[in-house]
Amino acid sequence: MPETNRTRSSQDAVLPRGVTDPLLWRSAYDVAEAHRPDDAGRCSSLLCAGRPAPCGPLEAARRAMRLAGDADRRAERGEPDARVAGQRRRAA
Repeated sequence: MPETNRTRSSQDAVLPRGVTDPLLWRSAYDVAEAHRPDDAGRCSSLLCAGRPAPCGPLEAARRAMRLAGDADRRAERGEPDARVAGQRRRAA
């Protein structure tokens, strides 16, 4: 039987300080690693077929990594806390 345990690059990565959603951050990190630009500035993923970098998946992964960060830093940048907004919708 083939080996089914694969090591993802995020398993070896150290979580940045302030990450509040490690699962989201690690998933996004793996996508970002898979869609890194090559020396010619094109996405190295076979799924993107050599599109210019940054490709859509890489941009989405970077955004997800930012969103996985802590709420205090988002507040400093003026971004709303998603948990508070969700609680407000339920209360209404």
